[in-house]
Amino acid sequence: MVNRRRDHAPTRPTWRCAACGIAWPCSPAKLRLLGEYRHDRAALTVYLATLQAEAAEHLAALDQGPLPVDLTDRFVSWARPRG
Repeated sequence: MVNRRRDHAPTRPTWRCAACGIAWPCSPAKLRLLGEYRHDRAALTVYLATLQAEAAEHLAALDQGPLPVDLTDRFVSWARPRG
């Protein structure tokens, strides 16, 4: 039997979720990433910042680029530790 479940992964160059179609990272992707990086939040932040830079290039090339602050909120801010 083939697994037809689609992962909540980004599609490039639009940076929409492959499973649900909303802006990535979607809520399921955020939960998965938080689980994967639960012991190293700093590494998660670096990973997301790298993806943010890639997304900025792709979206600018598509002429759909949001303002950088919008990408920061979308990609990095949610993953910062709360204190």
